[in-house]
Amino acid sequence: MAVPRAVRRLLVVTVAGLLVLAVFTTRTRDSTEEVFDSDGRPRLGTAIRFQATAYCKGETTAAGIAVRHGMAAADATLLPLGSVVRVDTDDTRYSGIWTVLDTGPEIKGRELDLYMWSCNDALAFGRQPVRVTILRLGWDPRASAPAPVEQLFRRRERAQPPAAPAPAVTEPAPAPATPPSPGATPPVPPPSGAPPSDR
Repeated sequence: MAVPRAVRRLLVVTVAGLLVLAVFTTRTRDSTEEVFDSDGRPRLGTAIRFQATAYCKGETTAAGIAVRHGMAAADATLLPLGSVVRVDTDDTRYSGIWTVLDTGPEIKGRELDLYMWSCNDALAFGRQPVRVTILRLGWDPRASAPAPVEQLFRRRERAQPPAAPAPAVTEPAPAPATPPSPGATPPVPPPSGAPPSDR
């Protein structure tokens, strides 16, 4: 008995879909294992997809400092206070280095809330996917990822124009010794008690 053509196509599409799903979930699980350590914290230097929002209200952060541009709020179990991250967005105005100095009751898991001075900018930012590279976890500088930090410094150094060479300093040539002219006053002798000079 022959299997109808439509059933064969459905069977092939189903098998192909299951195969793609199996490969995708395996790669996702493997990449998740590579991104997070055994404590569930992200590994240093790894790039992770986050959802980012923006906020503009508040005066004091969870770290106890006044709000300012360049700070972000995050889930403290994932990114503890003092963590430093590089955020890459589609809009380069918001890409850059952000320091986690705040938390929020609505921020859970892979969410980052970026502080902006302008509430209009915060509303325009909305909610969007971003790529976050972990540069430091918490306040401990030993918990810094050396490779990404070094890359940032190298990139900044390459962007700076080379310094102009300093002008060469030349010392004036000593004046030639000339005999005293006939009407010149003779040199004054040193005061008494001073050692005689070699002149």
